[in-house]
Amino acid sequence: MEYRTLGKTGLKVSRMGFGGIPIQKIDEEGTRKLLQDMVKRGINYIDSARGYTVSEQYIGYGMEGIRDQFVLATKSMARTKEAMAADIETSLRNFRTDYIDLYQVHNPSMEQLNQVIGEGGALEALLEAKNAGKIGHIGITAHSTEVFERALTLDWVETIMFPYNIVEQQGAELIRRCGEKNIGFIDMKPLAGGAIEDGALALRYVCSNPDVTITIPGMAEIRELEENQKACENQEPLTKEEEEKIQAVRDQLGTDFCRRCNYCAPCSVGIQIPSVFLFAGYLQRYDLEQWARDRYSTLKVKASACIGCGKCEPRCPYHLPIREKLKICAADFGE
Repeated sequence: MEYRTLGKTGLKVSRMGFGGIPIQKIDEEGTRKLLQDMVKRGINYIDSARGYTVSEQYIGYGMEGIRDQFVLATKSMARTKEAMAADIETSLRNFRTDYIDLYQVHNPSMEQLNQVIGEGGALEALLEAKNAGKIGHIGITAHSTEVFERALTLDWVETIMFPYNIVEQQGAELIRRCGEKNIGFIDMKPLAGGAIEDGALALRYVCSNPDVTITIPGMAEIRELEENQKACENQEPLTKEEEEKIQAVRDQLGTDFCRRCNYCAPCSVGIQIPSVFLFAGYLQRYDLEQWARDRYSTLKVKASACIGCGKCEPRCPYHLPIREKLKICAADFGE
């Protein structure tokens, strides 16, 4: 396993880390097995968030006895000092530890970022926790290039997390600037939120960029750890055949697809918008019609229930025409 220095934090992290979203669908014992296997493989970086339901708790259970083997990172959507201080304490309890290596401001808008750094904002709690030894370093995550660019100018930002993959290139130049400023760059959504089926190809592509410090694919099975690690450890230059496959993925997906970040929620009538788009993707792109229809049938509220209120669209960091896309999904699925 290759190791990198995570920018000005000085932390030594494995080139591939562990994204803690998918473990929400397993259990504590399953998480323990994953983390124990990670120790054997030399994967030492764990990413979670206050918003990932039971993820922090499962990881805390799984780290019992091996906490010192990991660089532990989490994040909070708190914007005020009081709320952030409370979230930090909750994270410490969930992780069953007395320190967290990296605590991040989770996906603020420009307006929310101003609140975070203003008087009584979340940054005050983060700095106090850092001075008290409860957290080691402070970072920020974003989906907006505007926020990314602003974060590069903030002296307290030690790491930045942003989507980067075969089809999402909007942050490429800003990622390069992270290196110039000695800010660790953490790559999220290397598989474009599951839209890229060839995980090995996707990770090979991401790791071919020297400006990416670490990538954090979400994993819930040891098989995924093994496959993803193999792809990330392959440091051979991309072959001509791989380059052709990469272009084919770009041609197939384009830029108009849902990354399942769920920031469009809540829907006024209860449509699970990311799930609708996920199943539609399998129906429309991967020739898995019956599987897609079976999954779609489990949704309590179908795409056809959309009332066109438009409340979801301003929340989407990718500016997708959600209402129009839901109409297409309703037509394709027939309900």
